[in-house]
Amino acid sequence: MRKTVSLVLGVVCVVLLSFTLISADKVFRTSWELPSPPVGKPPQYRLVLITQEQDTPFWVKVAAGARTAAAQNGVAIEVWGSYGKDQEDFLKKIEIAIAAKVDGIIAQGLDTEGFKYMTKIQAASYGIPIITVGSDVPMVDSLRRTYVGSDQFLAGQMIARELAADMGQSGTVILLGDDSEEYYQQQRLGGIRNILAAFPRIKTEYVKTPVARERIIAATQDAMNRLPDVNAFVAVNANIADAMVQEIGRRSRVEPFHIYSFDDSPDTLSLLKQGKLDGMIEQSPEEMGRLSVDLMVRWLNGETVPLNKDGYLTDIRMLKAEDVR
Repeated sequence: MRKTVSLVLGVVCVVLLSFTLISADKVFRTSWELPSPPVGKPPQYRLVLITQEQDTPFWVKVAAGARTAAAQNGVAIEVWGSYGKDQEDFLKKIEIAIAAKVDGIIAQGLDTEGFKYMTKIQAASYGIPIITVGSDVPMVDSLRRTYVGSDQFLAGQMIARELAADMGQSGTVILLGDDSEEYYQQQRLGGIRNILAAFPRIKTEYVKTPVARERIIAATQDAMNRLPDVNAFVAVNANIADAMVQEIGRRSRVEPFHIYSFDDSPDTLSLLKQGKLDGMIEQSPEEMGRLSVDLMVRWLNGETVPLNKDGYLTDIRMLKAEDVR
């Protein structure tokens, strides 16, 4: 019996020793490697860019500039946007970004109570900085850190100067804006009126309209009926320009009229190339995106604190129809 037990134990020992030698041989003979460390440095900050008009050429360029700057600064950025100026969806995305506790939010400024509450109360309570880009809201209402974009008052002045130069020092001008009267539109109107105040024989009529296409057409039609001697039009909200021009062209040829707008609509450059606009203000959307990310990173790093509350202004210029033909 003892011999049998000894024999069994001997066999077990031999088997175990064999497995041990085989395992050791595999360890030393195969090219076994530890998991590689992550390639590159992990992003220092998480940023999000949120716009209302994600699919328009203007905001596509803003996003491109923001992505370029994020890559250069070693930060992560996501671009979120709604389509067709869906304000409810836009505000929901800001709420989601705040709940996700991102490090910074760059957002198209929206002059509404909902946006002001989100930025002044919710984002501030989480300590999340917000920079407005492209369009601004007053700092006192939003507690945004700064604004990056065009000087909208100056843009209005440039439009008015060009209009007076083209039309002469007398005439009637219809200024068409949407009924939300957002802050950027107020600034543009202020700039236009500031310059035209020096021309007492130029009369202006400000017309407000909802942004629905049929309502824009109706507002343009009504204004032309009331002011049959009109000489010029300015679409203060660029998204109004296409429907406005359509109604002008339906009633008469557009060539006798002086018509101006801004480039933050997908339609205005096409209208300018067709000769249906005499001029538009061209902005610098890629620079807006790049600079807004650079400034956010500088603020988060404590390099530029506080940021300039009056904003960081990007280049604008008057683009005439003959410049694009």
